Amino acid sequence: MNFDPSFISFEKDPLMPEKQYVIDAMTIQDSWRLFKILGEFVNGFEALADIYPSVSIFGSARVKPGDETYEKTYQIALRLARNGYNVITGGGPGVMEAGNKGAREGGAKSVGLNIHLPLEQNPNPFSNIHLNFEYFFVRKVMFVKYAQAYIGMPGGFGTMDEIFESLTLIQTRRIKPFPVILVGSEYWGGLLDWIKKTLVDGCFISPEDIDLVSVLDDPDEIVHTIKKYVIV
Repeated sequence: MNFDPSFISFEKDPLMPEKQYVIDAMTIQDSWRLFKILGEFVNGFEALADIYPSVSIFGSARVKPGDETYEKTYQIALRLARNGYNVITGGGPGVMEAGNKGAREGGAKSVGLNIHLPLEQNPNPFSNIHLNFEYFFVRKVMFVKYAQAYIGMPGGFGTMDEIFESLTLIQTRRIKPFPVILVGSEYWGGLLDWIKKTLVDGCFISPEDIDLVSVLDDPDEIVHTIKKYVIV
């Protein structure tokens, strides 16, 4: 499905005029948008039906080749591929590119689920299964539905969104539990401390909920952890 810009408008940020926001244009024809949404679901289901087992990797679009995060992502994806796991990413630059590159060079299926954004999100050339999405929520269904594990590399709001959505679905038993691994104890340590001190101690989540996520640093340990739960 090709990107159709007819359903959006671009508005400038009044405080930062150099930036643009993509705004849904709410019109009387919104009901017809359901067919576009359905089409994205159908395309995803058909394209990804045979990619078991797979691991979804998330992280910043802003890291560059040579950065520690980029290179570690590449090594993790390469090891996963060589151990029989396919890799799913958001299809863009940065961590996504590193994940797709490692998967492709490791001989696995390298899936890129790209979404059109005005900044940062250009497709990388390393996916051998490539899909384009207009809707974040459809794209996130594909990440969850076809993954047997999640890996969160250092990233921003999008990475947080994807990781916390998976934890919410596991916590509420809407999906089967699977490994959710955050890579980088230095990067994620402050967040985990806050979760323990604020959410657990404040009884906003149960003490056992913190066990839904692991923080690891070593690529071999990450692959070993996934292999314990997801047998190829």
